[in-house]
Amino acid sequence: MIAEGWLPGATQRQSPHQDARPDPDDISLLVVHGISLPAGEFGGAYIDDLFMGQLDHQAHPEFAPLQGLRVSAHCLIRRDGELVQYVPFHQRAWHAGRSSYAGRRRCNDFSIGIELEGTDTAPYTKEQYQQLAQVAAELIATYPQLSRQRIVGHQHIAPVRKTDPGPAFDWAYFKQQLALLSN
Repeated sequence: MIAEGWLPGATQRQSPHQDARPDPDDISLLVVHGISLPAGEFGGAYIDDLFMGQLDHQAHPEFAPLQGLRVSAHCLIRRDGELVQYVPFHQRAWHAGRSSYAGRRRCNDFSIGIELEGTDTAPYTKEQYQQLAQVAAELIATYPQLSRQRIVGHQHIAPVRKTDPGPAFDWAYFKQQLALLSN
């Protein structure tokens, strides 16, 4: 059960990269992302550091372009299924960037962003699918404008800029897992 925008059981880390939604009652889209820092490497604290605004931009050559980037997601699901929440759901996380869905721009205003630790090409884990399905089911039960049909990938709302969660994400398997929880 979601309490005050937070999922019980999630590790809670309050990201500074958030603000108020223009309409806190308009939560009508769930966006699935994929992330790894450095690219293709899993584990470690770099994703957490990025979302908390504490990434050491000199720690790896790939991090230099991220300097000054202010980004967050509502949640991160690590490879082992661990769930970390950075932004309460009634707040706006900064995950989608320039984006549009069904003719509406600025998807951050009305969406929830869930990051999966992964890449476009490495298969995601069963633990991640199970955790994502549980989180999605809880969100759908809590926010009436959300539905199984309003779950998309970052690639669907920013197709020129983004490719995640990519071809490695098994949409059919995820929707099967979600359906099992909804019955």
